[in-house]
Amino acid sequence: MTVATTTAPHERISAAIRAAAAQGPALVAFMTAGYPRREAFRAQLAAVAGAADVVEIGVPFTDPMADGVTIQRSSRGALAQGVTLRWILDELAAMPQVEAPLLLMSYLNPLLAFGYADLAAAAERARVAGFIVPDLPFDEGGELAAALDARGIALVQMATPVTTAERLAQVCGASRGFVYAVTMTGTTGKNVAVPEAVMAYLDRVRAVSRVPVCAGFGIRSREQVARLAGHVDGVVVGSALVEVLERGEDPAAWLRALRPGTA
Repeated sequence: MTVATTTAPHERISAAIRAAAAQGPALVAFMTAGYPRREAFRAQLAAVAGAADVVEIGVPFTDPMADGVTIQRSSRGALAQGVTLRWILDELAAMPQVEAPLLLMSYLNPLLAFGYADLAAAAERARVAGFIVPDLPFDEGGELAAALDARGIALVQMATPVTTAERLAQVCGASRGFVYAVTMTGTTGKNVAVPEAVMAYLDRVRAVSRVPVCAGFGIRSREQVARLAGHVDGVVVGSALVEVLERGEDPAAWLRALRPGTA
């Protein structure tokens, strides 16, 4: 479903997730920019965006503390090829617009080095709809949130199973685009069986959020996606998709096969 581009960028994210969620959890697909080959970035992004509902583009960083070995490896590989935040924004600005809304997932240091005002302007030119910053404490995110919000760009907030009820209400109230509900404590890439306790936690997040809720960390199979239906609006698929790209397989076909009810 095509989402009108006249709406604010953060609203495009929410609308795309809600539209897809009518048929099952939306797919938010993560790929590390410029990995495994920098010259293939545009083609890979177009392929992923053609099958996913939202695309999360990872900005490579030297110390990706929230990520497991797969994304750490991809980050090192992209950095070795000279991929930077500025390169990513320039590539996105130069290439044809894809239908799926785009987010950048970046640790804080590259954003600070870029400068928040310049970042927001460059992101707008590059048609970036939102940012996820896993190492930005909620209480210290006001300056970045204000710079992005002035241009309608989302700052997606993250919740975890140990987030208190009071903090959860604050996180959900501040988040734009969607709320990223981390399924576990620890790093990305682990295979999660999605126990009942996690389902109850996701239900709590969804009950207090006015924007869609997407579950992430450890989502690798269609069975997991199907199990999460009704508890979240979407799922974030990261390490498993990076491994698909590493193997040179078709990312669009792999993403389509994740959707419940597909052959």
